[in-house]
Amino acid sequence: MAAAGSSSDQGPKGSATAGHVPTVSVIVPCFNGGHFLDGLMVSFDAQTFRDFEVVIVDDGSTEPETRRKLAALETRVRIVRQENGGPSVARNRGVREARGDILFMLDCDDTIEPSFLAEAVAALQGAPPGTGMVFADLRLGGAEGGFVSRYFNRFDLLFTNTMANGLVMRRSVFDAAGGYDETMREGYEDWDFSLRLAGAGFRGLRIPRPLYVYYIGSDDTHPSRSAGVDKRMLYGKLWRAIRERHRESFRPLAMLRLWRQSRDGSGRIPLWKGIAAWLAANILPEAVFNQLIKRLHRGPRADAPGEPYGDATGGARVAP
Repeated sequence: MAAAGSSSDQGPKGSATAGHVPTVSVIVPCFNGGHFLDGLMVSFDAQTFRDFEVVIVDDGSTEPETRRKLAALETRVRIVRQENGGPSVARNRGVREARGDILFMLDCDDTIEPSFLAEAVAALQGAPPGTGMVFADLRLGGAEGGFVSRYFNRFDLLFTNTMANGLVMRRSVFDAAGGYDETMREGYEDWDFSLRLAGAGFRGLRIPRPLYVYYIGSDDTHPSRSAGVDKRMLYGKLWRAIRERHRESFRPLAMLRLWRQSRDGSGRIPLWKGIAAWLAANILPEAVFNQLIKRLHRGPRADAPGEPYGDATGGARVAP
């Protein structure tokens, strides 16, 4: 990308600005997601903040159309190719290749509104001490419509992935969290990463505007992932993996202590509901737990399409 205030040609460029160190590096893992790349580039071209580079990590794509489109983009963005390793490996590789101090994680099937980078960078640079990541609310696209308001609460984060997508952070914060767990290939690696950010003492800062456009496919899978895994059928297994990786945080006394520390008005999950979900997950077989969660928490996760955007609670569902 061209630097802010430089030449009028400020579309995504690769080698032309190789000597410039951008403020922001956008990390985009891509596995067979070529049909999303045109829309992705349109959203980059529309950004009002211009001092950024785009690093697309081709995670071993096999689809001819994806490979063709990635090759065509080599003069506009940085393309990093690797054997298929999954989204965590791709994101970590993208960070290693990135030059900017501020990192933005974006899946190839999602897009951002024109003011996203401008507002996120300003929010991060002006954030109070202890702020590790900035994120915006969501507008849903694809198979669903509407809006989702996101939030940061350490207790709620134990039970629901409130900050899955579109985190903007400094490189030092990413390093403090240890990057993404490369062994988590079936999903929720982003949830695990957010929990480690919270565990390291960082707080999240919300931009209360739907500036991140989250794509939902008809089967709720993501082409940025190495395989189209339907996480709805893996709730129990994946949340068990989360609990095992963060065992200290999921001890009853630790959960109670975290709930007390997080009673700042941002929480949406009552203590009893979180403990009930934890007990059910530990007692019930995973298949039964999956069905229970889907039955009890089937409510809307977004404002109804066409309604005025508000502070919806739809994104706060107990368990994944």
